[in-house]
Amino acid sequence: MTNALFLSCIKIFGCRILDVTFGTMRTILTVREKTKFAAMIGFCEVFIWYVIVKDAISSTGPVIAIAVAYAAGYAAGTFVGGLIARRFISGNVTVQVVTSTRNDALLHTVRDAGFAITVLNANESEFADGKYLIIATFDKRQLKQFEDLIKEKDPPAFIMVADTTSYLGGYFGK
Repeated sequence: MTNALFLSCIKIFGCRILDVTFGTMRTILTVREKTKFAAMIGFCEVFIWYVIVKDAISSTGPVIAIAVAYAAGYAAGTFVGGLIARRFISGNVTVQVVTSTRNDALLHTVRDAGFAITVLNANESEFADGKYLIIATFDKRQLKQFEDLIKEKDPPAFIMVADTTSYLGGYFGK
């Protein structure tokens, strides 16, 4: 592989990381209804993509080397975009927990940790004894802490997590 081809592959790889990272962030921001910021990121994403595709198509040398650099940059960009989005794009989640039994100690532990929760009685049926349905909405960065509290006090509890784009009213702890 010549120096020129190697540098071209490195440039393509790096630019693909950037444009796919922007694409991942743009998609998440669009879903979270932050469309102005998503549009700005989209402009940068497509500009980089256009420049690098033009370079990739006009490159001389083995097509396979360019294709591998292009595909590897896409894969790495997807990974990096996910990491950045998880770390820097704030958002809320709504968590529903079906406890294995009616466990008042669990409720006190979660509330004492600062989480605002709503608790519904899940009546017993022919399939199971009475349980609680716990509902909470909080910043997604607190999810691991919340899950750890649930697992510590009720390991077989069923936990469902959903992204929350908006909500009205309510009380929020922490």
